[in-house]
Amino acid sequence: MSQLRIGLPPLEQLDADSVLHCVWMDRQGQVSREQPLSLKQLAQQPKQPPLSGFLHPSDSLLASIELPPLPANKTAAAVQCAAQALMLGDSNDMHIAHSPRDAAGRVQIAWAPRQPLLQLGQMLKQAGLNLRGLYPAAYSLPVLPGTVACRQDGHLLLRESVQAAQVQPLFDEDIGDGLLTCGTPLHWIGAAPPPGTELPMAEAQRWTGPLPSWGLQGAVQQQGTEHRGWGRALGLCALAVAVWVIGLNLYAAREASQGQQLKAQMSQRVKQAFPELPVILNPLQQARQQLAARQKGAAQDPTQAFSRLVLQAGSGMPFMAGTVERLTFVDGTLQLTLLADARRSGNDQDWQGTLAQAGISATANDDGWLLQPSDEITPASDSADDSGAEDE
Repeated sequence: MSQLRIGLPPLEQLDADSVLHCVWMDRQGQVSREQPLSLKQLAQQPKQPPLSGFLHPSDSLLASIELPPLPANKTAAAVQCAAQALMLGDSNDMHIAHSPRDAAGRVQIAWAPRQPLLQLGQMLKQAGLNLRGLYPAAYSLPVLPGTVACRQDGHLLLRESVQAAQVQPLFDEDIGDGLLTCGTPLHWIGAAPPPGTELPMAEAQRWTGPLPSWGLQGAVQQQGTEHRGWGRALGLCALAVAVWVIGLNLYAAREASQGQQLKAQMSQRVKQAFPELPVILNPLQQARQQLAARQKGAAQDPTQAFSRLVLQAGSGMPFMAGTVERLTFVDGTLQLTLLADARRSGNDQDWQGTLAQAGISATANDDGWLLQPSDEITPASDSADDSGAEDE
């Protein structure tokens, strides 16, 4: 995959017209093109791959600390505490990043002012450029056995491994003795290498280093991340509403289907119970109407009324067995005529209450007992009942 790497000027001086050192690399990681362009000119170029930015040495603040094995959250807290002791300003105004802990227990720390990083991210976004990573200047150098060194704008850049690098200000032009006394091979990039340097390298190798697994790009991407976070939150809310609406519609459809099935079953049962109905529109209402009509018809049917009175008399008046001489049924009223030597049990109120609960009224007369439905009692019968009671 092709890469675009840019060397940034000091962040405080960065604007749309600032000159950037732009390097295009091919799929084999070799420099294919090198050109200084302003941010405005770079934005006008054809579609570019995501770029990797390298801070100016004056903005590349690096340190190395030793830490014991700690969980990730505690490692971040320990790095914050260690960085505060190394900063001159307020640590809240700085964006701090750190590398993983290596086998020797060392952790690389880098920090930069937060506000200039946010401004960098805003300018890149306006230019339509996508930042993949942002690293201190020394991480552009290649990694070789020993130390790779380079001079840039009054600073000495050192690359020791994929994760470890240094940026040192130069106060003395004679830098060879200090580097050679470290006991490791020194690879110099650029002109005028120190005496004793092994295998001086061409300037084109300056940008071919492997990228570390950490960087300062988190602060640059912070503003865009916040907007994406709101967009993601709104998207999730919309998705939740859509899922709720779909679920509600599915539930309503299922309930409607069950209601139709229940109505069909009720219609089938009503049709079976009342085959004379031509069409079933409202099963419950039509069933109630048919039941009321049948009850009314049963009350008007003399045969059914006679059978009902005889059955109730037989079950509610057991003492009548063997004492009835004649049954007379006229106009819905049953006259029980007793034998001449039969004795009426008029003082027992229990069986009369049982008949009353069944809707039957029992009245004593000279011949025996008069039974009729309770809703057909007339004032005349009431007076007869009173006279019968007086006779008692």
